[in-house]
Amino acid sequence: MDAVVIGAGPAGLMAAEELARAGAGVVVAEAKPSPGRKFLMAGKSGLNLTKDEDPTRFRAIYRAPWLDPVLAAFGPEQTMDWARGLGQEVFTGSSGRVFPVAMKGSPLLRAWLRRLDGLGVDLRLRWRWTGLDGAALSFATPQGAQRLAPARTVLALGGASWARLGSDAAWVPWLAENGVGIVPWQPANMGFRVDWSPQMARYFGHPVKGAALRAGAQRERGEFVISARGLEGGGIYAVSRAVREGALLAVDLFPDLDQATLSARLLRMRPGETASNRLRKLGLDAVAVALVQEFARPLPVGDRLAALLKALPLRHSGPRPLDEAISVAGGISADSLTPGLELRALPGIFACGEMLDWEAPTGGYLLTGCLATGRWAGRAAAGLNPSTRD
Repeated sequence: MDAVVIGAGPAGLMAAEELARAGAGVVVAEAKPSPGRKFLMAGKSGLNLTKDEDPTRFRAIYRAPWLDPVLAAFGPEQTMDWARGLGQEVFTGSSGRVFPVAMKGSPLLRAWLRRLDGLGVDLRLRWRWTGLDGAALSFATPQGAQRLAPARTVLALGGASWARLGSDAAWVPWLAENGVGIVPWQPANMGFRVDWSPQMARYFGHPVKGAALRAGAQRERGEFVISARGLEGGGIYAVSRAVREGALLAVDLFPDLDQATLSARLLRMRPGETASNRLRKLGLDAVAVALVQEFARPLPVGDRLAALLKALPLRHSGPRPLDEAISVAGGISADSLTPGLELRALPGIFACGEMLDWEAPTGGYLLTGCLATGRWAGRAAAGLNPSTRD
């Protein structure tokens, strides 16, 4: 054993593969009974691997210039090639999102684990890291307490959301007490709490389609879902960072029509019609009508109704809890890392994936970021990126 990777998510497995290809004897320690649990959960509704777009635009989404070299070395094109190399063909949807043809994550993960096994990677399940013991790593395992003292360690322990899948952030105090800077956690790609009136219960689980969400200057087309807990779904997640930072949330229910056109259509309707009938005649389904009535009582008429439909305020009580977020912002600060993602305070220990303080929206950016940082940390730990040393 030359290297230990802690965490068997996509970042950890990528780091393990790079180390093994460089000739290192690699142990991967995973706290859960099986690897890649969050990866497999992400694939339940279609595994979005990456976003097929201009690499410069792709990197800018992260708003973390220190990650640019990492993502330049392994971006959308390399992610697609990686999946194909595991026997999983991919396709690009109309939005530019890239998926495996199989859609699920399980075929890809099985092929990847077979390849890692062929490289001699030793995967140890139910090995939970319990901290540092001098220069050694301590683990709680089915065989009792264990200590390992590798020459190189890569940490890929995830962030602070979906603790039941393994990302519980238990590692934070162990690193902080050793001088590693930790940026406080914040939810990312999350829903927002809404205290609905009883009349909305019949619409829980129903999507609002064909809309555009607005948060300050940001405008995103996308569906979202009315749930018992509030507002969730891809459209909400796309603007969640701006809303978390203080932007007002609104929805344009007619993104392909201007306000003047809506006003003209309303003017042609018979006088005396109820507002709900007017909304249905405009083409809104029952879910969208209920949403308008929930957030605008009483309903205005004429030009004021047209203006409301173009920018309906979605009042909420803030983000859903951190553990429910798809991902997180915060984690190990950039200034605590060398260019090779080695911890300055703990030489020989590298970190990658959601442990690091970067944030990206859904749409393929999250998974590519984990793969890219895992690859970079693994190569640096193997000494393959000499330019990354200070």
